[in-house]
Amino acid sequence: MEVAELDELWVYLSGNPLLSLLVTLLAFALAVRINKWLGGTPLLHAVTLSIALIISFLLVTGIDYATYFEGAQFIHFLLGPATVALAIPLYDHRERVRQLLLPLLVACGAGIVTAVASTLGIALLFGAAPETVLSLAPRSVTSPIAMGVAEKIGGIPSLAAGLVLITGSIGCALGPFIFRLLGIKDPVIQGFTMGLSAHGFGTAQAFAKLGAMAGAFSGLAMGLTGLITAFLLPLIVAIFGL
Repeated sequence: MEVAELDELWVYLSGNPLLSLLVTLLAFALAVRINKWLGGTPLLHAVTLSIALIISFLLVTGIDYATYFEGAQFIHFLLGPATVALAIPLYDHRERVRQLLLPLLVACGAGIVTAVASTLGIALLFGAAPETVLSLAPRSVTSPIAMGVAEKIGGIPSLAAGLVLITGSIGCALGPFIFRLLGIKDPVIQGFTMGLSAHGFGTAQAFAKLGAMAGAFSGLAMGLTGLITAFLLPLIVAIFGL
């Protein structure tokens, strides 16, 4: 095939939304395999590796994000149903949820206040710019909520999304170590803690390594954290004078 024909073929493929879908699926499959080769370390989570691979592909090929998202939106659409599907294992353990509802709500509120206050305090102590501080504030909730909250309070949505991914990776890495250090073996506590501190990453790890009950409570924590953060964060930010 001649160079001109190859150029024409690439122009056609680069503008085809199905290429973005194919690249996304291949990047995730490759990232999962790389993560397994590295011993399943959460520091190089498959999602984080996928993002790096896709960004590299877009930079090398010169495809802009808007064109890429035309194809990737099919996967993006599935995010909603996948999140709703977390209610299925939670329903199976509804009696346990009913028994622990008050302690879980208190723990969720305390976790949110601690995470946000410590983040804002440390960022201000080191002289971070106001936009950076406000982007850091919602780092412990899942990306779509963090981006929306960051935009409302004056932060940078894209930066908030990146910080959420870093938070999730660190939470998955430190969570099991802290459980062993403190002797925590209850799957409810483990799961709820992972969902509260590491959102979607923690929930995926809870289902994969801690069991269905831990995954169910992790999903509950992720949902509650996102909901309560949307209400509490503006108040906490106002207290810090931002």
